[in-house]
Amino acid sequence: MSHPSAPSPRGIALSLLASSLFATLPGYVTWLAPLDSVAIFAWRIVCTLPGILLILQLSGKMPLFVDACRRLREPRLLLLVPLMAALMGVQLWLFLWAPFHGQVVAVSLGYFLAPLVMVLVGRLLYGEKLYRLQAIAVALALLGVLHEIWLTRGLAWPTLLVVLGYPPYFVLRRLTGLDAVCGFALEMVVLLPLAILLLAWQEPSGWLVLHEVKYWLLLPGLGLVSSVALLCNIAASHLLPMGLWGLLGYVEPALLFVLAIAVLGEPVTAGSLLTYGPIWGAIILTGIHTLRQQRRLG
Repeated sequence: MSHPSAPSPRGIALSLLASSLFATLPGYVTWLAPLDSVAIFAWRIVCTLPGILLILQLSGKMPLFVDACRRLREPRLLLLVPLMAALMGVQLWLFLWAPFHGQVVAVSLGYFLAPLVMVLVGRLLYGEKLYRLQAIAVALALLGVLHEIWLTRGLAWPTLLVVLGYPPYFVLRRLTGLDAVCGFALEMVVLLPLAILLLAWQEPSGWLVLHEVKYWLLLPGLGLVSSVALLCNIAASHLLPMGLWGLLGYVEPALLFVLAIAVLGEPVTAGSLLTYGPIWGAIILTGIHTLRQQRRLG
């Protein structure tokens, strides 16, 4: 599969939209009490799959999805699709677990660190060029991350789980050569039995909320936001160079950091500002670089 070498306005817009939607989810899930993170994870899968199938139908990609299902007999896809589903499932669960356990900042740090790994992956695996402003942005972000490691004498396990989970997932996704929407739909199909088992295991606490009318709106809303955000992010990963897509990933954790402090009330220290200040600088430089590239192409 070929990899884009120039910025795509559509890809940039999709990445920014995905980041904005993802950042709303930690606040959104607090409306779903008394459901815990496991139940919300299960409902997210159940409610996301119909939306994905509808998108496939409306976009005319249903035949592609049917063909992708048939291709699961191929040894490579039979191995890669369940592996991608497992990697994605862990990240979906972690993202929903964090708001209930005061770990949104730790998860957001993982999202800050993951783009650095994606830039490295783009450089090493795909030979993508790192422009000067991008290199400075990476250096600033790395400075902030190193300060956090020095401050805490390590990285929390939620941070490491994000860092070690997402880069392999997107590399494997490119290896499959599957359409972005079809591939994600396959992953949701693989995760659906697990979601149903989790809801059954939770017994009344997982599904008795349906007796209240508001959950008939909130749960499908969770699926809608999740499906649109995930699809935008996956589509952007196909339309952008790996390095640029990775750097644009800083928008989401920056928004998560603000949400964790302003809405969820997680504590912030002066030391945290020395971690996130350089990273915000990296985001600004990435934006300047992107605008310059668009002007040159225009």
